[in-house]
Amino acid sequence: MYLSQLILNPRSRQVRSELARPYELHRTVMSGFVPKPPDERVLFRLDLSTRDGIPKLLIQSHSRPDWSKLQAKDGYFFEKPQVREYNPQFQIGQKLVFRLLANPTRSNKEGVEPGDRGKRETIGRAEDQAAWLERKGDNGGFRVCILRITSIGEQRLAVPDRDTKETHPARHWAVRFDGELEVTDPDAFLAALQLGIGSAKGFGFGLLSVLQT
Repeated sequence: MYLSQLILNPRSRQVRSELARPYELHRTVMSGFVPKPPDERVLFRLDLSTRDGIPKLLIQSHSRPDWSKLQAKDGYFFEKPQVREYNPQFQIGQKLVFRLLANPTRSNKEGVEPGDRGKRETIGRAEDQAAWLERKGDNGGFRVCILRITSIGEQRLAVPDRDTKETHPARHWAVRFDGELEVTDPDAFLAALQLGIGSAKGFGFGLLSVLQT
Protein backbone atom coordinates (compact mmCIF):
# COMPACT_ATOMS: atom_id res chain seq x y z
CA MET A 1 0.00 0.00 0.00
CA TYR A 2 0.91 3.67 -0.19
CA LEU A 3 0.26 6.67 2.02
CA SER A 4 0.14 10.17 0.56
CA GLN A 5 0.13 13.37 2.56
CA LEU A 6 -1.09 16.41 0.64
CA ILE A 7 -0.78 19.81 2.31
CA LEU A 8 -3.29 22.07 0.55
CA ASN A 9 -3.05 25.81 0.07
CA PRO A 10 -6.06 27.40 1.83
CA ARG A 11 -5.71 30.48 -0.39
CA SER A 12 -6.28 28.44 -3.56
CA ARG A 13 -9.71 29.03 -5.09
CA GLN A 14 -9.95 25.36 -6.08
CA VAL A 15 -9.05 24.22 -2.57
CA ARG A 16 -11.68 26.48 -1.00
CA SER A 17 -14.27 25.17 -3.44
CA GLU A 18 -13.39 21.55 -2.65
CA LEU A 19 -13.54 22.14 1.09
CA ALA A 20 -17.12 23.31 0.64
CA ARG A 21 -18.06 20.59 -1.88
CA PRO A 22 -17.00 17.08 -0.77
CA TYR A 23 -17.78 15.48 -4.14
CA GLU A 24 -15.30 17.81 -5.85
CA LEU A 25 -12.65 16.78 -3.32
CA HIS A 26 -13.45 13.13 -4.07
CA ARG A 27 -12.89 13.72 -7.80
CA THR A 28 -9.60 15.50 -7.14
CA VAL A 29 -8.33 12.63 -4.99
CA MET A 30 -9.25 10.10 -7.68
CA SER A 31 -7.41 12.17 -10.32
CA GLY A 32 -4.21 10.73 -8.87
CA PHE A 33 -5.25 7.24 -10.03
CA VAL A 34 -5.75 7.49 -13.80
CA PRO A 35 -6.36 4.99 -15.22
CA LYS A 36 -7.81 3.51 -12.05
CA PRO A 37 -6.60 -0.07 -11.43
CA PRO A 38 -9.56 -2.50 -11.25
CA ASP A 39 -8.72 -3.61 -7.69
CA GLU A 40 -7.87 -0.15 -6.36
CA ARG A 41 -9.35 1.00 -3.09
CA VAL A 42 -8.68 4.59 -2.11
CA LEU A 43 -9.37 5.89 1.39
CA PHE A 44 -8.76 9.47 2.44
CA ARG A 45 -9.31 11.85 5.31
CA LEU A 46 -9.22 15.63 5.44
CA ASP A 47 -7.69 17.03 8.62
CA LEU A 48 -7.95 20.74 9.37
CA SER A 49 -5.17 21.74 11.73
CA THR A 50 -6.48 23.73 14.67
CA ARG A 51 -3.07 25.37 15.00
CA ASP A 52 -2.48 26.81 11.54
CA GLY A 53 -5.74 26.19 9.67
CA ILE A 54 -3.93 24.49 6.78
CA PRO A 55 -5.94 21.55 5.33
CA LYS A 56 -4.11 18.24 5.14
CA LEU A 57 -5.21 15.23 3.11
CA LEU A 58 -4.10 11.75 4.14
CA ILE A 59 -4.68 9.21 1.34
CA GLN A 60 -4.23 5.43 1.51
CA SER A 61 -4.13 3.40 -1.70
CA HIS A 62 -3.08 0.02 -3.05
CA SER A 63 -1.23 1.49 -6.04
CA ARG A 64 1.21 4.39 -6.19
CA PRO A 65 -0.59 7.66 -7.04
CA ASP A 66 0.57 10.35 -9.46
CA TRP A 67 0.04 13.88 -8.16
CA SER A 68 1.95 15.60 -10.97
CA LYS A 69 -1.17 17.08 -12.60
CA LEU A 70 -2.16 18.69 -9.32
CA GLN A 71 1.40 19.90 -8.81
CA ALA A 72 1.19 21.59 -12.20
CA LYS A 73 -1.65 23.75 -10.90
CA ASP A 74 -0.05 26.89 -9.55
CA GLY A 75 -0.79 27.40 -5.87
CA TYR A 76 -2.82 24.24 -5.20
CA PHE A 77 -0.33 22.68 -2.78
CA PHE A 78 1.15 24.43 0.23
CA GLU A 79 4.00 21.90 0.26
CA LYS A 80 5.27 19.21 -2.10
CA PRO A 81 3.20 15.99 -1.86
CA GLN A 82 4.74 13.23 0.23
CA VAL A 83 4.23 9.60 -0.83
CA ARG A 84 5.64 6.54 0.93
CA GLU A 85 5.14 2.80 0.87
CA TYR A 86 2.99 1.49 3.68
CA ASN A 87 3.05 -2.23 4.46
CA PRO A 88 2.32 -2.57 8.18
CA GLN A 89 2.55 -5.80 10.13
CA PHE A 90 0.69 -6.38 13.36
CA GLN A 91 0.85 -8.72 16.35
CA ILE A 92 -1.71 -9.93 18.85
CA GLY A 93 -1.74 -7.62 21.85
CA GLN A 94 -0.06 -4.74 20.02
CA LYS A 95 -1.22 -1.32 21.27
CA LEU A 96 -1.75 1.45 18.71
CA VAL A 97 -2.86 5.07 18.83
CA PHE A 98 -5.59 5.59 16.23
CA ARG A 99 -7.73 8.15 14.45
CA LEU A 100 -10.85 7.43 12.41
CA LEU A 101 -13.27 9.84 10.76
CA ALA A 102 -16.44 7.84 10.23
CA ASN A 103 -20.10 8.06 9.27
CA PRO A 104 -21.69 5.76 11.89
CA THR A 105 -24.97 4.33 10.65
CA ARG A 106 -27.32 1.42 11.27
CA SER A 107 -29.96 -0.26 9.17
CA ASN A 108 -33.59 0.26 10.20
CA LYS A 109 -35.56 -2.72 8.87
CA GLU A 110 -38.90 -1.70 10.34
CA GLY A 111 -41.57 -2.22 7.69
CA VAL A 112 -39.01 -3.63 5.23
CA GLU A 113 -39.52 -6.86 3.28
CA PRO A 114 -37.44 -9.85 4.47
CA GLY A 115 -34.06 -9.88 2.76
CA ASP A 116 -34.02 -6.15 2.06
CA ARG A 117 -31.25 -4.04 3.59
CA GLY A 118 -33.49 -1.46 5.21
CA LYS A 119 -33.09 2.26 5.52
CA ARG A 120 -29.70 3.55 6.65
CA GLU A 121 -29.94 5.80 9.72
CA THR A 122 -27.39 8.02 11.43
CA ILE A 123 -26.22 6.99 14.89
CA GLY A 124 -26.36 10.22 16.87
CA ARG A 125 -25.70 9.49 20.55
CA ALA A 126 -22.07 9.23 21.71
CA GLU A 127 -22.67 6.01 23.66
CA ASP A 128 -24.25 4.41 20.58
CA GLN A 129 -21.36 5.61 18.42
CA ALA A 130 -18.92 3.99 20.86
CA ALA A 131 -20.91 0.74 20.70
CA TRP A 132 -20.86 0.94 16.89
CA LEU A 133 -17.05 1.16 16.90
CA GLU A 134 -16.81 -1.73 19.37
CA ARG A 135 -18.85 -3.89 16.97
CA LYS A 136 -16.55 -2.91 14.12
CA GLY A 137 -13.64 -3.98 16.30
CA ASP A 138 -15.21 -7.37 17.00
CA ASN A 139 -15.20 -8.10 13.26
CA GLY A 140 -12.08 -6.08 12.48
CA GLY A 141 -9.59 -7.68 14.83
CA PHE A 142 -9.21 -4.95 17.44
CA ARG A 143 -10.43 -3.83 20.85
CA VAL A 144 -10.84 -0.17 21.79
CA CYS A 145 -8.98 0.65 25.02
CA ILE A 146 -9.21 4.45 25.16
CA LEU A 147 -11.74 6.47 23.18
CA ARG A 148 -12.49 10.14 22.57
CA ILE A 149 -15.43 11.02 20.34
CA THR A 150 -15.76 14.36 18.56
CA SER A 151 -18.89 15.20 16.58
CA ILE A 152 -17.75 17.16 13.51
CA GLY A 153 -21.19 17.77 12.00
CA GLU A 154 -23.35 17.15 8.98
CA GLN A 155 -21.97 16.87 5.46
CA ARG A 156 -24.39 17.58 2.63
CA LEU A 157 -23.53 16.96 -1.00
CA ALA A 158 -25.02 16.42 -4.44
CA VAL A 159 -23.87 13.16 -6.03
CA PRO A 160 -24.23 12.71 -9.82
CA ASP A 161 -25.75 9.49 -11.13
CA ARG A 162 -23.26 7.56 -13.28
CA ASP A 163 -25.84 6.82 -15.96
CA THR A 164 -28.18 9.81 -16.08
CA LYS A 165 -25.68 12.42 -14.77
CA GLU A 166 -28.50 13.85 -12.70
CA THR A 167 -27.61 14.67 -9.11
CA HIS A 168 -29.26 13.37 -5.97
CA PRO A 169 -28.74 14.66 -2.43
CA ALA A 170 -26.69 12.74 0.11
CA ARG A 171 -26.13 13.41 3.77
CA HIS A 172 -23.48 12.11 6.15
CA TRP A 173 -22.73 12.78 9.79
CA ALA A 174 -19.01 13.09 10.50
CA VAL A 175 -17.70 11.71 13.79
CA ARG A 176 -14.02 11.56 14.71
CA PHE A 177 -12.80 8.73 16.91
CA ASP A 178 -9.39 9.11 18.60
CA GLY A 179 -7.79 6.87 21.15
CA GLU A 180 -5.88 3.67 21.70
CA LEU A 181 -6.68 0.17 20.49
CA GLU A 182 -5.31 -3.33 20.95
CA VAL A 183 -4.91 -5.75 18.06
CA THR A 184 -6.75 -9.03 18.73
CA ASP A 185 -6.51 -10.62 15.26
CA PRO A 186 -3.66 -9.33 13.04
CA ASP A 187 -5.09 -10.64 9.75
CA ALA A 188 -8.58 -9.28 10.38
CA PHE A 189 -7.13 -5.97 11.54
CA LEU A 190 -5.01 -5.58 8.41
CA ALA A 191 -8.08 -6.32 6.28
CA ALA A 192 -10.08 -3.67 8.17
CA LEU A 193 -7.26 -1.19 7.67
CA GLN A 194 -7.15 -1.90 3.92
CA LEU A 195 -10.92 -1.88 3.34
CA GLY A 196 -11.84 0.98 5.67
CA ILE A 197 -14.49 1.16 8.37
CA GLY A 198 -18.11 2.17 7.92
CA SER A 199 -19.92 3.76 4.99
CA ALA A 200 -19.33 6.74 2.66
CA LYS A 201 -15.67 5.82 2.12
CA GLY A 202 -15.63 7.68 -1.19
CA PHE A 203 -16.32 10.95 0.61
CA GLY A 204 -13.53 11.00 3.17
CA PHE A 205 -14.77 8.50 5.75
CA GLY A 206 -13.41 5.14 6.91
CA LEU A 207 -9.63 5.63 6.86
CA LEU A 208 -8.19 4.16 10.06
CA SER A 209 -4.74 5.62 10.72
CA VAL A 210 -2.57 4.09 13.45
CA LEU A 211 0.74 4.74 15.20
CA GLN A 212 2.73 2.62 17.61
CA THR A 213 2.22 3.74 21.21
